[in-house]
Amino acid sequence: MSYPTIRVLEGRDRRLRAGHPWLFSNEIRFDEATRALPPGSLVRVMVPGGRIFGVAQFNPHSLIAARMLTRNKDAVIDEPFFRRRIERALRLRQRLFAEPFYRLLHAESDGLPGVVADRYGEVLVVQINTVGMDRFADTILDELARLLAPRGILLRNDSAMRALEGLEREVRTARGEVPERLRIRENDLPFLVDLAGGQKTGWYFDQRLNRRFVRMLARDQEVLDLYCYGGGFGLNALAAGAASVLAVDGSAGALALARESAELQGVADRFATEKSEVFAMLDRLVAEKRRFGLVLADPPAFVRNRKSLAVGLRAYRKLARLCASVAGEGACLAISSCSHNVTEEAFTREVVAGIRAAGRGAIQLHAAGAGPDHPLHPVLAESGYLKFRVYALD
Repeated sequence: MSYPTIRVLEGRDRRLRAGHPWLFSNEIRFDEATRALPPGSLVRVMVPGGRIFGVAQFNPHSLIAARMLTRNKDAVIDEPFFRRRIERALRLRQRLFAEPFYRLLHAESDGLPGVVADRYGEVLVVQINTVGMDRFADTILDELARLLAPRGILLRNDSAMRALEGLEREVRTARGEVPERLRIRENDLPFLVDLAGGQKTGWYFDQRLNRRFVRMLARDQEVLDLYCYGGGFGLNALAAGAASVLAVDGSAGALALARESAELQGVADRFATEKSEVFAMLDRLVAEKRRFGLVLADPPAFVRNRKSLAVGLRAYRKLARLCASVAGEGACLAISSCSHNVTEEAFTREVVAGIRAAGRGAIQLHAAGAGPDHPLHPVLAESGYLKFRVYALD
């Protein structure tokens, strides 16, 4: 099949040749024909010298103007193409996990730019964030349905990224039936999730192994679980023998689900919740001189774009300072950042500075990112968004 050709500007092909999957608008020659291409068009990418470098999806109105699909210049982007990509992703997850609860498709890392699919047993939640993939939405859903025969598929097309692509935001059942609530299993524990009304796609599978890690530090400890959402960290701590958990979140709905999961696991008597803004709650706990043996903080992205970097970094420092201030002698602090604009080095620097500002010293016990169902694209730094650090405080 012959696709129209876009041309990379002279001297602007270095990242592309190194394997980066994106071309920005200032790296492409925008002649009249290129500007006229409809958003989401399939194009062949020509680099300086005349070589066709592969096939991409193109949006002339986006900062990320082209997203590479394949380095095969003769590739046809059709149903078999999507089938092969989805089957490859599924085979990998089936090697990693015994139970069907995981991220099945992780966008560029699985060769499908902008497509996220999480598997909740018999239900799939799919998010399509680019105009190029939105044009193939029915094909993607059909292939998922053919391959997995789910009870239902929910489209969570409500991310802010869709607006940047000129797409409408929506949440709807695209195939079959999707229950309001669903039971999943993580680290051998049952949890209740809200697929349509919860954050992201309903659960944060990326923290699975990090939640397992904190179990080693939880026995007999009083635990503070900040930004607890559905209780994943705190309930893993209780499963490992924590004495008690105080779970704090600003969402009443999230806290209700966390309490129901605690009841399901038989630990509700050791699981307390409080609806509060986290910084206000920490100020109150400091004033009350409350102390905890394990403090867990998994905040939302404090840095959503480069313009908010300085403010967001200060927020991570403040969070670490307040967490260290409510940590008892010999306590541990586990803290995360899901801001892809924050580097590993910057996050570590701000957290350590916050701990020191609280008058505490620390050693780092553990550093990790997302679980293996959120694989890293080797050249796309944005795919390594999650930073997880654990410190033992003096």
